Amino acid sequence: MSASSPNDFLKRGSDAVRTALGTGGLVAVALGIFILLYPNKSADVAMKIVAVVIAIYALVIGIVYLSTAFFSKNLKGWARTSPILLGVIYVIAGIVLLANLRLAGAVIAIFLSVTIGVVWLIEGVMAFVAMSRGGKNGWNIFYGVISIIAGLSLIIMPIAGAFTLWWLLGISLVVLGAVQIVRVLQSRRASV
Repeated sequence: MSASSPNDFLKRGSDAVRTALGTGGLVAVALGIFILLYPNKSADVAMKIVAVVIAIYALVIGIVYLSTAFFSKNLKGWARTSPILLGVIYVIAGIVLLANLRLAGAVIAIFLSVTIGVVWLIEGVMAFVAMSRGGKNGWNIFYGVISIIAGLSLIIMPIAGAFTLWWLLGISLVVLGAVQIVRVLQSRRASV
């Protein structure tokens, strides 16, 4: 068994990090291309996965609430009834989600789109509030107007907004993944 020098250890560590970052870049590019080539199918699959995760979460939480109510010896009255009610509601919600994955995925996409729209709307208003406190410049106005328009667009047309956000995610994954791969290749040349 040979002793490794600190330089060998650092080289192996940096090689492992570069490999992980390069792999991450390749996966990002592949996912981004998949999203761009098959936006409807990829969004459907992604939203179904999110719906399944939320359904499993609801089922587990429901079972925990029911277990708490039934197996706890010192709960009486409302302290026992409320976990039973919550447990039943969570279990029913989990079952309904699992039975209607496509609809649940669509509702989740609309909810996320509207939520992002509200956040962008508030950010736009806050940009104008910041301007009124002395931060007057063209960038604040530009940011405020774009944020308000984008936020209202997502709130008014959440399905089109969700599709647009999904498409932008695909573009971002391709661009950022490619940049990551280039960075890894450049760092490899620099270390050689």
